Amino acid sequence: MELESILGYLQNKTILVTGATGFLGMVFVEKILRVQPDVKRLYLMLRASDTKSATDRMHDQIIGKELFRVLKDKWGTNFDSFIAEKVVAVPGDVTFDDLGVKEIKLREEMCNGIEIILNSAGTTNFDERYDIALSVNAFGVQHVLSFAKKCLKLEMLLHVSTAYVCGERAGLILEDSSCMDELEKEITNFDFKVQEMNLVEEKLNELKAQDATEQVITTTMKDIGIERAKLYGWPNTYVFTKAMGEILLRHSKDNLSVVIIRPPAVTSTYKEPFPGWVQGLRTVDGVIAGYCKGKLTCLLVDPMSVFDMVPVDMVVNSITVAMVANANKSSTIIYHVGSSLRNPINFLNIHSFMFRYFTKNPWIDKDGKPVKVGKLKLFKTTATFRMYMQVRFMLPLEGLKFVNKAFGGYFQDLYVNYNQKLKLVMRLVELYEPYMLFKGIFDDNNAEELRRITRERFVDAEAFNFDARCIDWEDYIMHTHIPGLQKYVMMKR
Repeated sequence: MELESILGYLQNKTILVTGATGFLGMVFVEKILRVQPDVKRLYLMLRASDTKSATDRMHDQIIGKELFRVLKDKWGTNFDSFIAEKVVAVPGDVTFDDLGVKEIKLREEMCNGIEIILNSAGTTNFDERYDIALSVNAFGVQHVLSFAKKCLKLEMLLHVSTAYVCGERAGLILEDSSCMDELEKEITNFDFKVQEMNLVEEKLNELKAQDATEQVITTTMKDIGIERAKLYGWPNTYVFTKAMGEILLRHSKDNLSVVIIRPPAVTSTYKEPFPGWVQGLRTVDGVIAGYCKGKLTCLLVDPMSVFDMVPVDMVVNSITVAMVANANKSSTIIYHVGSSLRNPINFLNIHSFMFRYFTKNPWIDKDGKPVKVGKLKLFKTTATFRMYMQVRFMLPLEGLKFVNKAFGGYFQDLYVNYNQKLKLVMRLVELYEPYMLFKGIFDDNNAEELRRITRERFVDAEAFNFDARCIDWEDYIMHTHIPGLQKYVMMKR
């Protein structure tokens, strides 16, 4: 039997990408343009007031990034004309009907031509304002789905979720929706959307009537998000609203072909378009950055806990393969794309690699001096961590408070500064605790089956590898990820 081709399927295809300025969306766009220049068109949806603003934003925040260096070198002086021919910046927003595409002619053109939709739009802040997280991560998915149903040639809608929609579960976590059964009953039994939006609207009106500052409104909306998430059994607003989005998608998809990709922590590129590219401080990167600068000396984490992470280019490869393998099937399938089952790495290993790297290659501070790092103090339980913080920081802070009073407020600024920093640390600990002490392993039988099908069915399978078993974690973290993090993120801050 003659093998098919992934690149062959993508040839002359028209694809809509939401969230193209995000890490995953951007790497997907680069990959498609680089490996299949005969793609017909990529529509990139960007929040902007008009087409010119959207185009400017696309060139500034996507095409102009270092990520596109290889593609620019490949096309040389023809790069701009290639982009102009293949890529259309669409002013729009997933929080609106018709995705906020106001221009009727453009909307009709999209509905008549789009064959694949990649929905990677989302806010990933753990404690995002509840009104924003709801409108993007939950109800934004409904708007994408409604638009997808208007696309006459649609073959596939692929939605990027997160492995942590499972909540705080332990053991083997399956590639299904069982973790959401109770929430699904709530959402599908009555108008959950109206209830949650009314709750948000009432609180916002109440705050406006009180002439609350923008900071107070933001803090209140964040607190409501965490409260609602915990009420329904999720640790934070992000994973709660992402779970909602999945439920709304599955419940209303009708006969559409739908794939849900659930990655864990997504890290820098493994190989493509070059190793080590990353955008922003992501999950474990915050720990690495704080540690190398000498600002992080202790951490709430079980050193033996497996930290599930996967390079972004592998996630993009899985997205591409899943699109091709599941096109035109009126089904929904979920894929965990991670490493915890097949090639696990624990925090103890990560800590060891960090220590060795920065002992040999210390961070140079603003005064030109190398920062000496030591071993982190690791606390396996919240109780022991809080006890340490009490003795090490809270009691001295109380002492400073007393001295400040005794000296008539002379140390007020110093006290307020330290107090604010301590509160911030404790809030971050509360937000990240479920992941630092996470006891789950993500089953990937569906993803493993997709890898098997890919090897047997497609001649170009090797160009779309997403098997984390090939990763040597020591080599990747010490020679790819940390150097990339320093070069593309930390040096630019």
